[in-house]
Amino acid sequence: MLAYDFKWSILWADPYGSWMLEGIWVTIKLGVICWFIALFLGTLIGTLRVTPWKLSRLFATGYTELFRDIPLLVQLFFWYFAAPRILPHSWEMYLYRGIPNSEFWIVVVGLSLYTSSRIAEHIRAGMQSISDDQYNAALSTGFTQFQTYRYVIIPYAIRLVIPPLTTECLTVFKNTSLAMTVAVLETTFMSQQIEAYTFHGIEATTGACVVYMIITLTVVMIMGLVEKRLAVPGLITRR
Repeated sequence: MLAYDFKWSILWADPYGSWMLEGIWVTIKLGVICWFIALFLGTLIGTLRVTPWKLSRLFATGYTELFRDIPLLVQLFFWYFAAPRILPHSWEMYLYRGIPNSEFWIVVVGLSLYTSSRIAEHIRAGMQSISDDQYNAALSTGFTQFQTYRYVIIPYAIRLVIPPLTTECLTVFKNTSLAMTVAVLETTFMSQQIEAYTFHGIEATTGACVVYMIITLTVVMIMGLVEKRLAVPGLITRR
């Protein structure tokens, strides 16, 4: 017999069930917002990495290496603890005191920038896998370089790199757990709160594990449908 007294009902008992639901909602909201921002920025930066203009390539390379090479936790600490000190006092008071739930938006900034740098590399790789013939064919139809990237190169590259983008989408939702370090009340934070109040750490952390598993499996399913929908004819697709 185990000395530990299991009590799984704490996961839905009042008020702990409400805490967990609130944390789940924050996790989903944070993950979705960060994913769409990161996808937009990553696509833009990845495109700049392969443009013929040297300055844009240098900027995009610097952006990618800066945010990709520094651990996410360190970046969150920078935006939360260090960035306010280098801003004018009036800006600091507004951004970090005047905006409701400012901790949440600090994590949105940090996580979005970090993830966008990783997405940018996937987009760059996808674009570089496209032959020059397709690029030249688009230009021969009368498209400008901007139109070529917008209507031909970028859509094609995104379809090629959907599998690695699925991994990045999963990573976004898993990385939201680091938001607890700057006092964002997401799933991991709430599970630790439940453990602190009830001393039932096994139930609390297991509940959080199940939540993340359900979220990530849902993401895999959705991205699998997107991959099948956007699969490029003639290439190997997921069965």
